Amino acid sequence: MLIKKLLLPLAALATLCAGQTPPTSLTAATPGALPVGPRGFLQRWLLLEPIPVTGLTDTAVQATVKNDAYAGLMRALPKDGERVKAGEAELAWHAVDTRNYNVNLFHFARTLGKKTSDILVWAVTVVHAPRDLDNVRLAIGSNAASVWWVNGEEVIGIYGDRQTVIDDGVSRRLSLKKGPNVIRAAIVNGGGATDFCARFLDARDQPVAGLVVNLKDTRP
Repeated sequence: MLIKKLLLPLAALATLCAGQTPPTSLTAATPGALPVGPRGFLQRWLLLEPIPVTGLTDTAVQATVKNDAYAGLMRALPKDGERVKAGEAELAWHAVDTRNYNVNLFHFARTLGKKTSDILVWAVTVVHAPRDLDNVRLAIGSNAASVWWVNGEEVIGIYGDRQTVIDDGVSRRLSLKKGPNVIRAAIVNGGGATDFCARFLDARDQPVAGLVVNLKDTRP
């Protein structure tokens, strides 16, 4: 589903109040593939509309994301505009691009007229590797807690009321296969701002080059 409105960065609020057109941070995803930039951040995602939840501890977050009501979200690769059942709610997936290194979920939720506090947002992207890549690590940051999966395997969990810090959570060394690799995340926010960032690092802790994000192309 194409988002009709552009999401506004928090730093633009003063500009907005002054009656000027503020800069944008998120837009509806453009067609085709999006190569990662020199810093390696993944800047195209499918985001599910927010789900009301509470609790930021590891126990609470793990119980939330592994609730049977969300089991179907872990199996299928969603499409832009697709509506799915999440518990009792029917929610839509939105494909977005971010101009920044991070994905601003506060603005995503606010633009849709949804709650921005005490929410769970599911995120999915498909990263294409030019060849088999070993000894890479997923490195993430989130506000607040989050859990991450690579090709169906849980690889990172960070918890508590925290700010987004680049490479705050780093997975063990893992492999990306040639072709599509599915990255999933569940971000839980307590209150205030909420966002996340993600990239892959190589064996020298440098951003992995040559990766491409393409949400529609899942061919090996």
